Amino acid sequence: MISAPVIILTILFFAVYLYKNAHRKPVENFPPGPPSLPVYGAFFIVVAYGYRNLAASMIRLGQKYKTKVVGMYLGAFPTVVVNDPDLVKEMLNRPEFDGRNDIILARLRSYWKKLGIFFTDGFFWMAQRRFAFRYLRDYGFGRRCENLENVVESEMKVLLDITADPKSPAEKKVVNGDLVYLYEYFSTPATNAVLYVLARLTLPRSEYSTLWELSRHAMIFQRGSDDLGGALSLTPWLKDLFPNMSGFNGLMKGNQYLLKFYEDLIKKAMETHNESYDRHFLDMYIKKMKEEIREGKRSTFSVEQLAMICVDFTFPPASAIPMVLTILTERLLLQPEIQDKIHEEIDRVVGKSRLPNLDDRKNMPYLESCIREIMRYDTLVPLGVAHRAMENTQIGGYNVPENTIVSANYVPLHMNKEIWGDPENFRPERFIRNGRVDPSLDKSLPFGAGRRLCAGETFARQTLFQMFSMFMQAYRVSTVDGKPLKKPAKRIQGIITTIPEFWIRITPRT
Repeated sequence: MISAPVIILTILFFAVYLYKNAHRKPVENFPPGPPSLPVYGAFFIVVAYGYRNLAASMIRLGQKYKTKVVGMYLGAFPTVVVNDPDLVKEMLNRPEFDGRNDIILARLRSYWKKLGIFFTDGFFWMAQRRFAFRYLRDYGFGRRCENLENVVESEMKVLLDITADPKSPAEKKVVNGDLVYLYEYFSTPATNAVLYVLARLTLPRSEYSTLWELSRHAMIFQRGSDDLGGALSLTPWLKDLFPNMSGFNGLMKGNQYLLKFYEDLIKKAMETHNESYDRHFLDMYIKKMKEEIREGKRSTFSVEQLAMICVDFTFPPASAIPMVLTILTERLLLQPEIQDKIHEEIDRVVGKSRLPNLDDRKNMPYLESCIREIMRYDTLVPLGVAHRAMENTQIGGYNVPENTIVSANYVPLHMNKEIWGDPENFRPERFIRNGRVDPSLDKSLPFGAGRRLCAGETFARQTLFQMFSMFMQAYRVSTVDGKPLKKPAKRIQGIITTIPEFWIRITPRT
């Protein structure tokens, strides 16, 4: 039988251990923040301050500890979250913060290796990023491309045809009479557009079910974790004990569908590859890979890496672009006067005898500003993709040791009263000066900044404009029951901000 003194000493020992662990810091002058608990560090405290809204939680913790930079342990990882707008911009533009953490979220999606563009760093990332950006730019990722514009226009025409007369069972899951499931509705033009950029391929209407599956699985992955990787990244062994509850199965399911799709596409490209000419980006990559193999170089090029580049560049068009347009359409239902202004601008600038195009963009500042404003007002990726400090450094006067997770909180930037005046209001006019969109008025960073800036920013902005202008030219939108929408849908915070299945009623304008 254990004696009372032994029990008391044991309790005292654990009490001292818990106290020291709660207040441990990786280095002196580490940013202030919540205490650490066993195993998960401050994770559950962060969750308690903002369940499924970690950006709001970090703002509250910053207020509690009176700091612009919050420091804590998440599991075994020292973690820093930057809440100040100026420090966010500084952090994003400093190369010592360009790293990525080696977490299970990154490995499970890429053959259990560090591959792709989003979750890699160092020489590997720079070499692959440089090659991908150089050639994808020629196909519309970094500048205006007439062929890509034609693809988006053609895809929107098909979508309008489906809206008028859905035929297949897959189409009727998205369009039911005059009711439209917005997220999947908007996903086909954006997903086919990125397929064209990568492989000079667009799937015909008869194969749109594949595009919808790509988009659905992209969303499964996006919702499978949170901004900082979640409990699974902090304790990877959860995948073996609780594969469903931990989100592991969802993450794997979402990613594997896209990976298999591109593995098959790359296999066909390799079987038909001809060294004498390049048909698309896949051919360029395959040629470079074969060159380095012949020359016996230590290469960063591989078939697996090519598949992951394709997956990385498909996730935003397949999930983020349709979700931005869904949330923007929801805003039209919350503020009906915005829809009236958009329709007036389209009718005045474009009319009804032709479709809008990118030449109209400069003459349609209100619609363009609505797109900018929704990405400010409803930040798509509130904490971005977490960075890693690649050396011992400082931010905001605090010490940040090497390998610390560092995240930028974009919400304080996008909702800062000193910058925007009335950030709580959705007001597209804030970006317009002298009848034009003035980029200098747009201080938002929906695509990040620095060397980690989203490579698809130009592609996304152009595609968003084309798709939304054509949609709004064709239809007036209302709620399913015809009643005014009183409040926005519940937000689901995964890697990106999403809303539940959202249906609207459309009425043709002509």
